Amino acid sequence: MAFSRVMLGFLGLFFTAGALLLMFLTLLGGARNSVPLNEIYFLQVDTGNIPGAPSVSRWTFWNICAVGDNGKSDCGTSYPDFPFDPPSHRNFDTTTNIPAAFIGTNHYFLTSRFTFPFLIIALFFGVVSLFTGFLAMCTRIGSYLSSLMAWISLVFQIITTSLMTAVFVQGRNKFNANGQTARLGAKSFGFMWTAVACLLLACIMYCLGGSVGGKETGYSGREHRRRGFFSSQRSNSVRSNKEANP
Repeated sequence: MAFSRVMLGFLGLFFTAGALLLMFLTLLGGARNSVPLNEIYFLQVDTGNIPGAPSVSRWTFWNICAVGDNGKSDCGTSYPDFPFDPPSHRNFDTTTNIPAAFIGTNHYFLTSRFTFPFLIIALFFGVVSLFTGFLAMCTRIGSYLSSLMAWISLVFQIITTSLMTAVFVQGRNKFNANGQTARLGAKSFGFMWTAVACLLLACIMYCLGGSVGGKETGYSGREHRRRGFFSSQRSNSVRSNKEANP
């Protein structure tokens, strides 16, 4: 049973670490102009007809990036929790050739801004689950504690990924309908949904690790104590009879 708990705890650690790696890569995409961070983005749009915009724009958590001749993102100054709001001063600061659906609404701004803090919360609980996961390989309480932390991380990761998917899929559709070619960043969405799956598997592994050997261990322990008590009583009784009847 100990071996099974070790294996399940290790699998939980493995899936948690994998999820955290993918989440961190997505979070840091666009923060630096180096591989692989300059290949991770949420949405790419042909914005050459928008005044002051690069010919091709990519949205990340940190900024709007142009695209270099090598097909990689060329990002400038980074701003955390950068919103997806094309007509605002935070993006292009114009309504010229901006799809009408983006004008006069805070929907895209608010939805995109909430993804960043939710991802930070998911990462926090995921990291806690990773560290407590070492205890999960040897103790039941460690398994259940790691599972709880992983479940909380999973909930916020699902919220983050769902919001991200909703806002950028809608944005892609609006730009395409306006005659501006747009496509989603395959890596960022692939990473985030894969992280959801990894966290779910980690939760299951931790829960299974906590339940391994529970009933058998408790039952055998009680039986051992019960046999020990009555054996002691019988031995004392036999000894007394021998002394009374030599």
